[in-house]
Amino acid sequence: MSRPAIYRLVIILGFIALLEVLCLTGTIDVITMQPPHRMIIDLFDMLASGSLNAAIVKTLSNAAIAFVLALAIGIMTAVVLYRFRLARDVLDPLFATYYAIPVFAFYPLLIIVLGLGDAPQILLGFMLAVVAIIVNTLNGLDRVPRVLLKTARVNCMGPVETAAKIMLPSAAPYVLTGAKLAVAYSLIGIIGAEFIMSRGGMGYEISFAYNNFDNATMYPLILLILFVSISVNTILAYWEKRLMRRRGQG
Repeated sequence: MSRPAIYRLVIILGFIALLEVLCLTGTIDVITMQPPHRMIIDLFDMLASGSLNAAIVKTLSNAAIAFVLALAIGIMTAVVLYRFRLARDVLDPLFATYYAIPVFAFYPLLIIVLGLGDAPQILLGFMLAVVAIIVNTLNGLDRVPRVLLKTARVNCMGPVETAAKIMLPSAAPYVLTGAKLAVAYSLIGIIGAEFIMSRGGMGYEISFAYNNFDNATMYPLILLILFVSISVNTILAYWEKRLMRRRGQG
């Protein structure tokens, strides 16, 4: 384990230990938060009972769909923008300010257009995630060695073949950086939409538990979301570092 990873683990464990002490000594009262060890026990009890399995599956499925759509469409959009410089110059300022836009304000409009099903929630998750993919993929494409592009031209490779076999493999570490952000953004989009207007999903259950002071449900669900997000990001980060090491950049 690297030294930064050890420090990171120590900081996290220290923060958890501090919360544990504050909760057990009554500095943080039980109505506000139960001790971390109790959250873990409640999480296992909740998963074992299966009472919220449908809500968990709904949220994670929608987040996965939003993420996959953002990944596919974001990569294709980045490749097209890389080819058409004028379009990229027009859109670059919009990408830079995109996350200042209150995307959730469009949720009522999306409900009118797409109905009350999962589609508006998936679209919100997609909207939050796709720009992270586009920006980071463009960042990677800008760093593709020119000699590789010249080699593609010498071998008479077409634009699609060049993108698939030369450009995207070379830009893969940067695409994975965008993917790590997109995982978090897609979850935020789905759960945030469930908070606003939904009758199911983890976001709805967290909101309902919060309004009813049900800490035994709220905190375990938050813990589960953190676990899923951190696990996926850890896997992507490990993959990213392997690619960078293979290229002598890490």
